[in-house]
Amino acid sequence: MNAPIRRIAHLDMDAFYASVELLRYPQLKGLPVVIGGARRRQDEALRLVQGERGLAGIPVEAFPVLRDYTGRGVITTATYAARQFGVGSALGLMKAARLCPQAILLPVDFDEYRKYSRLFKAIILEIAPLMEDRGVDEVYIDFTEVPGGQREGGRVLARLLQKAIADKTGLTCSIGVAPNKLIAKMASEFNKPNGISIVHEEDLQSRIWPLACRKINGIGPKADEILARLHIHTIGELATQPREWLIDNFGKATGAWMHDAANGRDERPVVLESEPVSISRETTFDHDLHAVRDRAELGAIFTSLCEKLAGDLQRKGYVGKTIGIKLRYDNFKSVTRDQTIAHYTDDAGVIRHTAGLCLKRVPLTQRLRLLGVRVGSLLKAAEAREFESNTPVTHAVSTHSTTNSIAATDQLF
Repeated sequence: MNAPIRRIAHLDMDAFYASVELLRYPQLKGLPVVIGGARRRQDEALRLVQGERGLAGIPVEAFPVLRDYTGRGVITTATYAARQFGVGSALGLMKAARLCPQAILLPVDFDEYRKYSRLFKAIILEIAPLMEDRGVDEVYIDFTEVPGGQREGGRVLARLLQKAIADKTGLTCSIGVAPNKLIAKMASEFNKPNGISIVHEEDLQSRIWPLACRKINGIGPKADEILARLHIHTIGELATQPREWLIDNFGKATGAWMHDAANGRDERPVVLESEPVSISRETTFDHDLHAVRDRAELGAIFTSLCEKLAGDLQRKGYVGKTIGIKLRYDNFKSVTRDQTIAHYTDDAGVIRHTAGLCLKRVPLTQRLRLLGVRVGSLLKAAEAREFESNTPVTHAVSTHSTTNSIAATDQLF
């Protein structure tokens, strides 16, 4: 009996954040909607005045629109109706307002998005248990030996997953099925939204080689610029270059990888469990803030980030020893600092105090547009307790109450 042909799927939720918002606000379906920035006063007012009508009963004209936005926030995502105007993720909200002033503006709600992320992944695992989590809105799935995973190249199983997710969440996804992860990720973009694309090994030259080199996940703007200077614009043109020539121009590891990728070779397995290296929380301000003049506001934001980060650690069952900060100034330059403490912790007060010490090591004379906090050197809490059970008591895992410890920290702002 012949071994089954390797079939790997990449499942990508369609405009995930925006689609989750449309579940709450179905009256906005089909309209240009942009998700970005923190919750604003007008967003809270909108929720308060809607009364018994519920969120679905808020009239469209009551929602904030981009033309009225002032600030320095950026777009997290946008509906497909908004993307038709050239509006998309990472674009500044003020610039987006010039392109699509009528777009409705909603704040980011990561708690809601994480809830639906856990839900759609649980649905996938019930049907196809060999799943690699790649973030809040995408996964890889090994179809090879799952029932239906070989039928029509994987299309039968892909349709089943799409239907199960849509029935239980109301959300759509796009799926690419191919011989490996590299091609599957490209294929999932072919028929968005709510599409299925099947690519076989013999389709490489007809469907993959005509694509731009940037379509290979891992070729970024700098590498693409170098390739363009070398008169290489498509994956097919890249595939015809000798491996040695690519190594000479891009280095041993990158050149060899480029040659393999352009020729459709990718042996990476679907990784069922991957431990996070770090967990972080960050926020981009609607307007730049100054460490002295806006100290109270920054202090509240900083404490809130530490509390939410501690909550993330506790919910996921991790503790960490390396605590760091990230700042982005008004000139878009970023700095990071971190400090490793003697004990593992998931305590907001410890995180807040240590992150505050990191702040003392960076210049705070410029205005700030982004603030972030990170905890690294992670271990599962149970493993950390076992590890430290043989160490002195001063190195015990810190999981105490956070209320008093936050109040007692030496706050820089």
